Amino acid sequence: MQIDVSTKNMAFLECFSSETRVKIIELLQQESLNIKQLSQRLEISSAIVTKHIQKLEHAGIVASENSTGIRGTQKICRLKLDQAVLQFIPKKQPELPANRANTLSIPVGQYASFEVKPTCGLASPTQLIGVLDDPRYFADPGHVQASIIWFSSGYVEYRIPNFLHSNQKLRALEISFEICSEAPGYNENWPSDISFFINEIPLGIWTSPGDFGAQRGVLSPEWWSSSNTQHGLLKVINIGPTGSYLDGTQISDVTIEDLSVTFAKEINFRIASLESSSNCGGITLFGKHFGNYAQDIVVTMHEDK
Repeated sequence: MQIDVSTKNMAFLECFSSETRVKIIELLQQESLNIKQLSQRLEISSAIVTKHIQKLEHAGIVASENSTGIRGTQKICRLKLDQAVLQFIPKKQPELPANRANTLSIPVGQYASFEVKPTCGLASPTQLIGVLDDPRYFADPGHVQASIIWFSSGYVEYRIPNFLHSNQKLRALEISFEICSEAPGYNENWPSDISFFINEIPLGIWTSPGDFGAQRGVLSPEWWSSSNTQHGLLKVINIGPTGSYLDGTQISDVTIEDLSVTFAKEINFRIASLESSSNCGGITLFGKHFGNYAQDIVVTMHEDK
């Protein structure tokens, strides 16, 4: 996550003005704790801890959930973020037209084509689909139910519906998704060069720093083992009139015009870990029932009036 140092992000920045809140973050780095446990370790009242937790939750740093125990309901707290980058000089953002915009969500299991190599697999919110490390199961009809997929090299490609009318023109395309590397089990330090394509045109490459599993995913189902990958990073690709951007940083000069998206022409979005890359560290894609973000692949098409 990138945070601009500005007044609009005061709720986030103020979290670090309190030594107590920083100590809470330090404690949650090691394990999830309930309010009473935090109170005992910090030697302050539960009411004060609750107020600090509310601020951390509002800033998106901590997530909590109610759990029923022997002595009633308790609030379990865990870190939601694994990292945040403070941006003192905001990077130039692509200019998006203030015109019509259509947004749709594509499940991560609803790919149109694939070519993957082990380690690999896919799972629905309730169970594994097929057999681990067997690419054949990526063709199982049940793959459309997948809410997490992973592979060590290869690609998945999604077909984005194009509902433009004959008199309309696409001005910008935005695609967001949760993603990380793929290591056996997990490895926080496992770089992977991940390439992105639209209609076979390369948009650019992003290097994922690792395959994250040290902190359990906020949305990880109970049956999902803690030894597995837990969450990724939320990335946003934007292709507009001035080029292609990832999280506001330009990754290529490919513009929306270069994609030649017109009436009745489908849009194919490919995510790949190429064996020819310097860091072929695989890909894990998270849907709305896994990871830290309750979303699938979200596509927004900005159109002319």
